[in-house]
Amino acid sequence: MTVEPRVLSIVLAGGEGKRLFPLTADRAKPAVPFAGHYRLIDFALSNLANAGYLRMVVLTQYKSHSLGQHLSRTWRMSTLLDQYVTMVPAQMRRGPHWFAGSADAIFQNLNLINDDRPDYICVFGADHIYRMDPRQMVEAHIDSGAGITVAGIRVPKSEAPSLGVIDVGIGTKIERFLEKPEDPPGLPDAPNCVFASMGNYVFTTSALVEAVTDDAKDDESRHDIGGDIIPAMVKAGAAHVYDFNTNEVPGATERDRAYWRDVGTLDSYYDAHRDLVSVYPVFNLYNRGWPIYTSVPQLPPAKFVLEDSGRTGQAFNSVVSTGCIISGATVRNSVLSPGVIVDSHALVEDSVLMHDVVIGEGAIVRRAILDKHVVVPPGARIGCDPDEDRRRFTMSPAGITVLGKGQLVIDR
Repeated sequence: MTVEPRVLSIVLAGGEGKRLFPLTADRAKPAVPFAGHYRLIDFALSNLANAGYLRMVVLTQYKSHSLGQHLSRTWRMSTLLDQYVTMVPAQMRRGPHWFAGSADAIFQNLNLINDDRPDYICVFGADHIYRMDPRQMVEAHIDSGAGITVAGIRVPKSEAPSLGVIDVGIGTKIERFLEKPEDPPGLPDAPNCVFASMGNYVFTTSALVEAVTDDAKDDESRHDIGGDIIPAMVKAGAAHVYDFNTNEVPGATERDRAYWRDVGTLDSYYDAHRDLVSVYPVFNLYNRGWPIYTSVPQLPPAKFVLEDSGRTGQAFNSVVSTGCIISGATVRNSVLSPGVIVDSHALVEDSVLMHDVVIGEGAIVRRAILDKHVVVPPGARIGCDPDEDRRRFTMSPAGITVLGKGQLVIDR
């Protein structure tokens, strides 16, 4: 009888997410809502849960109240069966300082590893949109005998200057880890592509403990997994890459297979929502073979009302969540979170509206992200005058108008 290896999952959820401001003004990046019902962290946790890795530690730091509330309400496991999702804030076990980096976060919580005594540890980021079966990566890690396996996604070589790039040697062994290189070598079977690090790692437990302990002694280190731990383990010949493109997820289509998006900026966050709303979406939320789990608010179904001349409640190529009311208004190419109200003669196009946003009668919202509880008064215009929006609100480099939580729009 084969004994399954004991796997502990550590989810790094302390990110501040400055590039997502104002969406992160009041919450940690992993707690930012996505696709109506979800939080960003739900994707990493769902992938681990679907794989049967049901012992998860979530390391938090920055403005973690919203994240903690979500985890306590949503991610409840059976303690009877030794399953848990535990939020662990910075506890200052190693002295009076916060986590100095992702490696330091693990070093400060080595007691969790000692208590659980796993054979292998999955260390996953909490702020990417993707489906992945981590079991296949763990199996590849065990077969290779590596100390660390880094999940790599194939991207065009032109994107390398903004990414951490994995230079592969013989087989899956990593020869170099290059931080934002200008002209990295291409892959042997795809010269115009490179492996970019996805921020997901599998460690042999002893290798991780040794690596973060050595790193903690180095005053010159940034104490970061990507910037310090991986290069050190590459130098020691203990690092391998796992090709995300080989990962097989039940229910995936060729169109959304191996989809992964880093939503670390306002524009990438907006673009990821655009991937959801086409007839055949680039990322398919409706794959029941590998569900993304979350808690759904206790609200009635969405409602579309009024069918009069010039004011019909309707939505096209859009995701509309529970509790929404589209009353004699038109919604196109947009994502509406729970409780959104769009009043008569209003128009919402190419936008992301979070919980309980209200769009007043005759208002127009285009190419915008509106955080929770934003109220757009009757007749107001958002996304129609770039110069005016730039003066009053936050605007992304690509011209997306962004309003923070509870921000009221003063009618002109």
